[in-house]
Amino acid sequence: MDLSLTVLGCATPYPRTDNPCSGYLVSHGDTRVWMDAGTGTLGPLQRHARLEDLDAIWISHLHADHSADLLTAYYALLFADIDRDPVPLYGPPGIADRLAGFLTNGPVRSPIEDAFAITELHDGHQTTVGSLRLTTAAVEHGIPAFGVRIEAEGRSLTYSGDTAACPRLVELARGTDVLLCEAESAEKTPDMAHHTPEDAGETASQAGAGRLVVTHVGRFLTSQEAVARASARYTGQVDYAAPGTTFRVG
Repeated sequence: MDLSLTVLGCATPYPRTDNPCSGYLVSHGDTRVWMDAGTGTLGPLQRHARLEDLDAIWISHLHADHSADLLTAYYALLFADIDRDPVPLYGPPGIADRLAGFLTNGPVRSPIEDAFAITELHDGHQTTVGSLRLTTAAVEHGIPAFGVRIEAEGRSLTYSGDTAACPRLVELARGTDVLLCEAESAEKTPDMAHHTPEDAGETASQAGAGRLVVTHVGRFLTSQEAVARASARYTGQVDYAAPGTTFRVG
């Protein structure tokens, strides 16, 4: 069975006309995980998997460009044509109350847990979802934020989430087949919360990743620039996470 990554969107910090914010579908056999639910990703998700068929949702952090479509998914799961048990949702501490803070419109808290079976992430969290093994690591983004390594049948995909370059991500990605790494920043700043393309290349090189896919490229970079700059620091194959693209892992 193929382990695959489908890019639903990768724009930041708001959608482009042809590119939603960060969201990905990870598939292996019949197992499907929606990885980050950024603004506008629920639409393209349904080209590949119905909400009824998702095995889990995994959220790296609670910035809107990675989590806002959980709000529309809540309405779909509870008040539309979908009939299923709550979707397992793995996300940062406080995710349930964060969703409820937006969705509650009166004195009674919205029943977030009727839509999502929530597990709060922590550094080193591990779980099995269908045929996939997920290992989470805390990364450096100024708020609680996580990267994840997803493994199946000896193949592995590692996703940075949003983070500055950090040793914990390198450790998580050690020997991974594919590193999906953000490359938001056009230049270095004293208070980095993201990778530059060069940082993404260095992270891939230090981890010994088999392939680098740059994503979450900022508004002051083109995808071509990001790939070229990452390639200057990494000798393996570098691709851009173009929306609609499916990458086979391993």
